[in-house]
Amino acid sequence: MATGRSVLEYTFYLLVAVSIYIAIGAPGLPEGLLQLHSSNPETSTPLSQTLLDSLVHPNSSLHCPPHPYTIHLFSPSSPLIIYIENFLSASERAHLLALSAAHWQPATIVSPHDGSTEIHDPAVRNSSKALLTRDPTVQCIERRALALQGWPCHTFLERLWAQRYGPGGHYSHHFDWGAASKSARRVSSFMVYVDANCTGGGTNFPRLEQPRGGKWERFLEGEEEGVEGTTFRAVAGNAVFWMNFDAEGRGYRETIHAGMPVRSGTKVGLNVWSWYQAGYEPEVQGEREL
Repeated sequence: MATGRSVLEYTFYLLVAVSIYIAIGAPGLPEGLLQLHSSNPETSTPLSQTLLDSLVHPNSSLHCPPHPYTIHLFSPSSPLIIYIENFLSASERAHLLALSAAHWQPATIVSPHDGSTEIHDPAVRNSSKALLTRDPTVQCIERRALALQGWPCHTFLERLWAQRYGPGGHYSHHFDWGAASKSARRVSSFMVYVDANCTGGGTNFPRLEQPRGGKWERFLEGEEEGVEGTTFRAVAGNAVFWMNFDAEGRGYRETIHAGMPVRSGTKVGLNVWSWYQAGYEPEVQGEREL
């Protein structure tokens, strides 16, 4: 795991050095360098056409049935980290599995050699991914993710991707962001467990201290030799949410994380990434209220 971590951290510093203002440190975020600008030139950061095309906002006129979930505050700040029980219902999980079934493809990472090309490297990331069609169920999940964050201004979602891990599947330690600024960044992440018929496969944060006892025993893996920090157990329907940056656009180093190896069975996750773009105002019909 140390090798995967060093490669990805090297990629991060390379991207910062050349000031490419798009977050390309995670699979599923398309590259592209055709520059557009937001509507506020004083606070704007160049926005690639392909990233622009990937930003979505759920249809506010869509009726989404009430969906109760339970929040457990893991870290109140610096960074904010929340564990969410029942973020997805059983029917939503079944729908996402059916929706992704015909679309799996090898998951990719950004090449450390040029900082832009997407490559398949199972030594770093051994999984499959599937882009989800934005049908009403998916848009209701999008709305739930934005509502949990309070519908922050100038914040949108990137298209949702499902991730599938079989035996031996893993993703070495990485950040969900590559380069960012105060006015443009992948501001937050959800790791949602769609299916967890597996052993192993938790989400490890090596720089987070693991709490002892109490309710967290239900949600965390026990201590394991050679594994540092906190590992959230993969539980179908539950999710982990965290903020990637502070208000000034400084990334939280504590958010480096890994998808731990699946020892048996299959894990399917859902990436929900929120992107902040200062001054950018796409046309959105209706209101943003549930």
